[in-house]
Amino acid sequence: MAEEERVIVTNRAALHDYQILDRYEAGIALTGTEVKSIRNGQIQLRDSYVAVRDGEAWLMNAHISPYAHGNRLNHEPLRTRKLLLHRHEIERLAKASSVRGMTLVPTRVYLKNGRVKLEIGVARGKKMHDKREAEMRRTIERETRAQLKQRSGKVE
Repeated sequence: MAEEERVIVTNRAALHDYQILDRYEAGIALTGTEVKSIRNGQIQLRDSYVAVRDGEAWLMNAHISPYAHGNRLNHEPLRTRKLLLHRHEIERLAKASSVRGMTLVPTRVYLKNGRVKLEIGVARGKKMHDKREAEMRRTIERETRAQLKQRSGKVE
């Protein structure tokens, strides 16, 4: 059976501000209106993070907009949501986040075989010089691609 993935949202701010060292896939305990909103792309991960408390992993500050056709049973946009992980994965995440300078950030939300999944990154914050270096590397790669494209266009 083929695994079909459809990316809903990527946390570009986290990828810019943090160096992702390890990634985990987690399910999320959601209500029906939350799933419908996520399928419509109505989710923001900008200021969200993952916390491990009492042996459970939680998604904090993720904003899922209320479903447009939801009724009085619509969900709270900023509620804390439980993440569905194996016990050993939760223990690894707790151990990783307890190290000084490390944090757990959601990097993307996607649909996999019809289920909403969250990718959690074990991350270390980048310093300003690291961000500048990464930006310079991207600029050089972009210019190199443009030059190669220009050269290949002249040959033809």
